[in-house]
Amino acid sequence: MMKKIVLAWLASVFVAAAQAAGGGLVPWESFPREKLTDKTALQNGARLFANYCLSCHSAAFMRWNRLQDIGLTEAQIRDNLIFTGAKVGDTMKIAMDPKEAKAWFGGVPPDLTLIARSRAGFGKGANSGADYLYTFLRGYYRDETKATGWNNVAFPNVGMPHVLWELQGPQRAVFEEQKDPHNPAATTQVFKGFEAIAPGLRTEAQYNNDIADLVAFLVWMGEPNASFRFQLGVWVVLFFAVFTVIAWRLNAAYWKDIK
Repeated sequence: MMKKIVLAWLASVFVAAAQAAGGGLVPWESFPREKLTDKTALQNGARLFANYCLSCHSAAFMRWNRLQDIGLTEAQIRDNLIFTGAKVGDTMKIAMDPKEAKAWFGGVPPDLTLIARSRAGFGKGANSGADYLYTFLRGYYRDETKATGWNNVAFPNVGMPHVLWELQGPQRAVFEEQKDPHNPAATTQVFKGFEAIAPGLRTEAQYNNDIADLVAFLVWMGEPNASFRFQLGVWVVLFFAVFTVIAWRLNAAYWKDIK
């Protein structure tokens, strides 16, 4: 089991490194970190993940019943999130054959259990993995030159189609040609923004909120005990602070009699 976990982590790192090498057209936007402690947001993120991500991506190192940690009951998980007949105690696996996935998408969709943590090493700050995912999932635009019909400003030439396009609505990217300051004869395409082609099922604010919830869930999956670990760390630091005072006074009392 440990070997599988290590291999999955390495695979996520290699995918992240390939994405980083590809470069992006926009700086990463800040993910709203308060979502990480909002159980309602995490539950909505779990719903979006089950409905839109689990068809192609697995989360093979997360069990369904672990979602009880974000406030869901076994009945809610079984009735609203599991669509394959899997048991609540099973891991979040998919039935897609890796060979078929490679033929369809040009590569096997990576497992998402650790995707936020694996991406964190390629940006600034501990939250950079969430920043990247938040920017990536909001950065799709129509591009008829691509096989999927989609491209992404955070990951140019991405092989993954825009599975959330009905929620967001299709949009086009606006680019502007600018001269290269180092080579006046050359020009470069600079991204200026998006233009909506048609409205989606969600408004822009609603879609951004949904993406923040989804990213929060992906971050939570990478370390479900993060909140408890932080709380425990505070108590440990307080304990050592009190113990240091007690030890200092005991040391003074002990050496007072010896002197």
